[in-house]
Amino acid sequence: MFFERLQTATQHARAGMLKAAIIEKAVSSTISLEEYVAYLTQAYHHVKHTVPLLMAVGARLPESKEWLRNAVAEYIEEELGHQEWILNDIAACGGDKEAIRNSLPAVETELMIAYAYDMTNRVNPLGFFGMVHVLEGTSITTADRAADGIQRALNLPDDAFSYLRSHGALDQEHVEFFKGLMNKVTDANEQAIIIRSATIFYRLYGDVFRCVTAKN
Repeated sequence: MFFERLQTATQHARAGMLKAAIIEKAVSSTISLEEYVAYLTQAYHHVKHTVPLLMAVGARLPESKEWLRNAVAEYIEEELGHQEWILNDIAACGGDKEAIRNSLPAVETELMIAYAYDMTNRVNPLGFFGMVHVLEGTSITTADRAADGIQRALNLPDDAFSYLRSHGALDQEHVEFFKGLMNKVTDANEQAIIIRSATIFYRLYGDVFRCVTAKN
């Protein structure tokens, strides 16, 4: 089945991303408050594009992919407002969420989002599911452990972790849903686009992780 092939084909890229220092610092409780807020800031700057990107994907899918457009509509409903969760987490950390809302993303985050829009609008909207694979797969493997480690290190209140903790649990269901969708993709060219896109997104998302510790 295609999902298993996607997992295998991107294994090396996934391992490279998970070596990012911010993940190790979070899990091992050696992260600083500045680093956690910096991570949340970049998360805000890419998560606020999730719904617009999904809308663009849905609009560009052909009629033959109506089953996938229906799934995109479900994703949109699930993802609405998540960027506000992140801003509230930042406020719970003592940060100025309105300053973050009006700030500019890091170059690394800008490039990842630009690639997502370019893939959707110029190459093939199915390539966006490479990004879905990376973001949801990363959440399910690291979000809860990272939240626990950060909270131990910084003694922050529970309401500073709504984004991480919700995605650790929520994305377990999402991954099963995503697995079912990917196993319906049978065209070899479409499969190749999704694999290549996921591989590139692992690198780009890894760069976003790495820039957080590089700047702090």
